[in-house]
Amino acid sequence: MIISHTIAAMASRKIAITLDARTVDEVDRLVLENVFPNRSRAIQRALETTLDALSRHRLQRECEKLDAREERREAEAGLKRDIEEWPEY
Repeated sequence: MIISHTIAAMASRKIAITLDARTVDEVDRLVLENVFPNRSRAIQRALETTLDALSRHRLQRECEKLDAREERREAEAGLKRDIEEWPEY
């Protein structure tokens, strides 16, 4: 069974890019080794992986801006309110 991770409704666009010869040779080698069905798929996967990593790094940077002690105080205050409002059984 073949499972595709591509969303059917996702539209594709054709673009032109310029790559150095070494990169093209490496992509072609991966295609010849059946790692990817074609150049487009290989480049698409590389971009998706890079964009995903950049997104995770952004989230990490945003989390580093948080004050852990303040976040804990707010969380504990919220829990205390929840416990006080929780009905008795």
